[in-house]
Amino acid sequence: MRAGEGGLAKPSPFSSATLRHVMDRDAEELARFGYAQELLRRLGGFSAFAIGFSVISVLTGITSTFGDALGAGGPAGLGVGWPLVSAGTMLVAVAMAELASAFPTAGALYHWSALLGGRGWGWLTAMLNLTGQIAIVAAIDLACAQAMAQMLGLSPVAAYPLLAAILFVHGALNATSVRLVAWLNDASATVHIVGVVALAALLLAHRVHPLGYLAETGATTRTDHSYALGFLQALVLGVWTFTGFDAAAHVSEETHDPQRRAPFGIVSSVAVSAVAGFAFVAALTLALRDLPAIAGKPDAALLVLSGALGEGPARFALGLAVLAMWFAGLASVTSASRMLFAFARDEGLPMARALRSVSPRTRTPLNAIAACVVVPGLLVAATAPLSETVFLAVAALATIALYASYSVPIALGMVARARKRWTRMGPFSMGRAGPAVALASLVWTAVVFLVCFLANAMAMGFFSAVVLFLAALWVLSVKARFKGPKVDLSHFEGVVRNAAE
Repeated sequence: MRAGEGGLAKPSPFSSATLRHVMDRDAEELARFGYAQELLRRLGGFSAFAIGFSVISVLTGITSTFGDALGAGGPAGLGVGWPLVSAGTMLVAVAMAELASAFPTAGALYHWSALLGGRGWGWLTAMLNLTGQIAIVAAIDLACAQAMAQMLGLSPVAAYPLLAAILFVHGALNATSVRLVAWLNDASATVHIVGVVALAALLLAHRVHPLGYLAETGATTRTDHSYALGFLQALVLGVWTFTGFDAAAHVSEETHDPQRRAPFGIVSSVAVSAVAGFAFVAALTLALRDLPAIAGKPDAALLVLSGALGEGPARFALGLAVLAMWFAGLASVTSASRMLFAFARDEGLPMARALRSVSPRTRTPLNAIAACVVVPGLLVAATAPLSETVFLAVAALATIALYASYSVPIALGMVARARKRWTRMGPFSMGRAGPAVALASLVWTAVVFLVCFLANAMAMGFFSAVVLFLAALWVLSVKARFKGPKVDLSHFEGVVRNAAE
C-alpha cells in the first residue's frame, strides 16, 4: 500500500501486471469523457454492491416506516406491497445499470443526462440528485442520533449534539481513506444481512398468523376509509427504503472495471435488499398481536419485536437499527460527495474550484466531503425545530428528488436510442428489451410520486417549489455560463467506435 492512502492493507486478487493493466484501461475509459484519473481506484465488485446496499438499509427503512404502512394498508400493504415495490424498483435499477455501464463516471446521473439530452438537462438532474442526497444524509443521520439518544436514555434535545458528532465522524472517515470506507461498507452489508436474517428467524418462530395473513385486505386508518388509496399509501414502506442505489454509479471512478461492477452494484443491491427486506417485513407482520393498537405508531416495529420476543431482543434490534443507520449515513456521504465533486469539476456550482479539489495525500475530494456533512447539518438546524411534520416533508423530498433525477436520464436515454444518437451500449445491456424496461421504469416512477403525495402532500409542494426555483435559476443565471461536460455524445460515440476498431 502506498504511503498516505490510509486504511487497511489487503492483498490484491490480481498480479501487479494485471492490476496495472486494469487500472490503465479504466483510466483510458475515463479519458474518453475528457477527465484525468484523480480519485483512487480501490473498490471491487463486493464494495460496489455494499455501498448501494448500505444506503438502501432495509433495517433503517422498515423500522422507521412500518407503523405508517401498517396503518394505511394493513397486512396486505406490507405482504403484497413490498414485493410490488421491489419489482418496480428493479425496473429502475436495470434501466440505470445500462446507463452506468455505458457512462462510468463519478458524476453518474448528471453525465448521463448531459450527454443524452444536453447541458440543461444535465444541470437539472445534478441539482435534483444533490437535493435528494443532501436530504437523505440529513434524514438518516438525524434518525440515527434520535435513536441513539433513546437507546442511551437521553433527552430528545441530546440528539442534536449527537447528530453533529455523527456528521463529523462520517466526514472524517470519508476524508481519510477510500479503503477504510470500503471496508466499513463491506462490514455494513454483513451486519445488515446477518441482522435481518437473525431477527426474521426469531420472529417467524413466534408468529401468530398463517402465511395467508400477508394478503389480508380491508384494514386502513385513513379518514376517508378508502382501502385502495390506503394500499397505495402503504407502499411508502418500500418506496422510502429503496433509495440511494445509485451510489455504486457515483463511485465509478474509484471502482476497478466500473463498466461491469457499477451495474452489478446497482442491480445486486436492490435484489438482495428485496429478498432480505421481505423476510423481515413478513416476519414482523406475522408476529404482530394487536394490529389496531400499533397501527400508525412510529415505534410499531419495536413494539412487535418486544411483544413477540421480549424486551431484550427489542433493545438488541434497536441497537442493530442504530448501527444500520450509522452505516447508511456513512455511505450516503460518500455517494453525495462524489456527485458534488464531479458536478463542480464541470463548473456547475459556485466555489467550484474548491469543491473539485482532490487531496494529493488521500486522493479524496476533501472540500466536497466537508460540504456534504455541513449542509445536511444546516438543513436539520433550519427545519427540525419548526415541527416534525416539516422535517418529515423534507425527508420525503429526498425520495421524490432522487427518483426525479433517476427518471430524467432514463427518459433521455430512451429518446436518444430511438433517434439512433446513442448506439454504443456498455457490457451490461438489455439489448432490444432496453427501451421497454426504460418505459416501464418511468411508469413506476409516476407511481412513486403518487405514493409520496399520499404519504406527505407537503413534500410534493416542496418538490414543486424546488423545480420552479431551479428552472428560474437556470434561465436567469446558469444558462449563460454553464458549459456542461468536457465532451458531447457524438464525440464520445466516435471515440468509442475508433477505439473498438
